[in-house]
Amino acid sequence: MATSDERIRDLRREIRGWCEKHADPKQAAKYARFFREGWDAWGVRDDEEWAEQRRRWLKKYADLKLAGFLRLGEDLFATGKYEEGSTGLWLVAQHKAQFNKNTLRAAGKWFSAGVNNWAHTDTICGQLLGPLLASGTATLEDFAVWRTSVRKYQRRAVPVSMLALLETGADYDALLDFLRPMMLDPERVVHQGLGWFLREAWKKQPKPVERLLLSFKDSAPRLIFQYATEKMSPEQKARFRRAKAAAR
Repeated sequence: MATSDERIRDLRREIRGWCEKHADPKQAAKYARFFREGWDAWGVRDDEEWAEQRRRWLKKYADLKLAGFLRLGEDLFATGKYEEGSTGLWLVAQHKAQFNKNTLRAAGKWFSAGVNNWAHTDTICGQLLGPLLASGTATLEDFAVWRTSVRKYQRRAVPVSMLALLETGADYDALLDFLRPMMLDPERVVHQGLGWFLREAWKKQPKPVERLLLSFKDSAPRLIFQYATEKMSPEQKARFRRAKAAAR
């Protein structure tokens, strides 16, 4: 009887073999332009054959359960190959009903292992982290240390995961206070995540978002404001220009 570690190793080897067999460099190059910091992919086509293969792995290795697939995901993200990480994420997402606190801890290990692009980050947020927050299985306090992680994509995951809370009746002032320490983050990918959250929050409750933006209008990166004010009128956007720019 194979051990869990052996089963994980076997599945990891099968995933790598399938990707190598179906690699298409032209397909990989097609999407490289969306990843300004680099993109390492096999170029596997996202078609029904690929979807069916993932379903076969899910059935064949069902004995791994959520815990085993979470460990597999760490290994797959460590390879740096886009399709391998995505496969690990997909297998875990099929066990949403079993998500628990350990799911959050395991996802944190994924970022340490090698989550290195916005697409994986945002999908992890949408399929794992956001649902954990929305269900109450995880709290904002669980994400507090993520705000200062050395890994920029893990920091980006904080506001992007919090999008799931905008539909739960959460206290918007509390959400914005939680993000306040991140408003001076130096990384572009974090600015985009923060701006995205603020834009969506503003659509629902503009006043608390505008108060936050006004308090940072002369200090926070402008990309945050570009995203956050995207749906505002020109007159509304003018309120958030930096003082020197407004004077000019």
